[in-house]
Amino acid sequence: MTSKTLPAQPKVGMVSLGCPKALVDSERILTKLRSDGYGLSPDYAGADVVLVNTCGFLDSAKEESLEAIGEAMAENGRVIVTGCMGNEAEAIRARFPKVLAVTGAHQYEQVVDAVHEAAPPTQGPFVDLVPEGGLKLTPRHYSYLKISEGCNHSCAFCIIPDLRGKLVSRRVDAVLREAEKLVAAGTRELLVISQDTSAYGVDIKHQSRQWHGTEVRAHMTDLARHLGELRTPEGRAPWVRLHYVYPYPHVDTVIPLMAEGALTPYLDIPFQHASPRVLKAMKRPANEAKVLERLKSWRAIAPDIAIRSSFVVGFPGETEEDFQYLLDWLDEAQLDRVGAFRFEPVAGAQANALPDPVPEAVKEERYQRIMEKTAAISAAKLQAKIGRTLPVIIDEVGEADEEGSIGATGRSQADAPEIDGHVYLRDVAATLKAGDIVDVEIEDADEHDLFGVVAP
Repeated sequence: MTSKTLPAQPKVGMVSLGCPKALVDSERILTKLRSDGYGLSPDYAGADVVLVNTCGFLDSAKEESLEAIGEAMAENGRVIVTGCMGNEAEAIRARFPKVLAVTGAHQYEQVVDAVHEAAPPTQGPFVDLVPEGGLKLTPRHYSYLKISEGCNHSCAFCIIPDLRGKLVSRRVDAVLREAEKLVAAGTRELLVISQDTSAYGVDIKHQSRQWHGTEVRAHMTDLARHLGELRTPEGRAPWVRLHYVYPYPHVDTVIPLMAEGALTPYLDIPFQHASPRVLKAMKRPANEAKVLERLKSWRAIAPDIAIRSSFVVGFPGETEEDFQYLLDWLDEAQLDRVGAFRFEPVAGAQANALPDPVPEAVKEERYQRIMEKTAAISAAKLQAKIGRTLPVIIDEVGEADEEGSIGATGRSQADAPEIDGHVYLRDVAATLKAGDIVDVEIEDADEHDLFGVVAP
């Protein structure tokens, strides 16, 4: 009998920049390419073609994207550019005329077609190359679940609608099916993402679909409730974490799900500022007082709820009085996790035309002050957790030291991966592994992280 050797797989390298939504795009592209017979290369040298998924939100992000394209061109030379900065194809080609193709954000078919042209696939008909949960660029135990594309807001500092278009929601049954597959394949934490999670389904009039014999609306509350009903193969509820949640009134209805344990008690809400005058200039809802009332009511229902947000300092026209208003608001809001950004003009954003730009030195001084303020709030909140026993998901288990002691790094329910804090564990069992969820006795804390030991 004559044996036949399968042809060598063409290999694709991937550089993925930007937000988790772009990471999901990268995973979808790689999953499709893997099903088409492509291998994945961990380095430039082994790749037949390199994909660079770019970010184009800020000028600094664009420069990072251009640097990544330049590195890929220098190290490999066969480069396809996609992502948000792909909308600026002329600028990319002016700097790198030999790139093979340039496509925009979430243009999956165009990217795959460009790869097919650059390095034709060689898959045979009897090879299954894609795992049940698809290919992932995150660790096996957590996954991003993107429920929609685009955004209907017109914030003065943002060009996301120009890059990714208006809101386009996925079918609710498709979202739930993907979530179910991810959990079955080993995901223990689902991170729900979009540009505006609270607006999910608005564009399709909250269309209902059948899911396991039940009518389910394409609505954040229905989706959250059904995600909370998923179970791992071991019968445990995965953590379900909601990101990019605008504080619309219906958000109140998901807080009881957190109190019941169906959802992770965590909300990522992009407040951006607190001063009514600045919020108006940003074209954001200026209802900061009502938000404070709702935060109190949420905490009354779910005392362990963690609120994360981000704020822009140095927006055009921001006065010292506006900034102090923000600091005072933060004192009252007592947010658990806060990120801050210095305002940066973005080509095409309405804010660029606003008068009274804030000097760079003032931006920097305000940035340092808000970070100092929020670090102090965070430190006090974490100190209050010393002595408690908290559930922790394990991200990494270390090697034994000279005395045989093993440490591990994990996260509490108040900590999303890569953007929040960690829980550092001492003296863990050698059998502990990434993705395990264990009860941890908290022994110490600093401004951002907790330290503890697995409870007996």
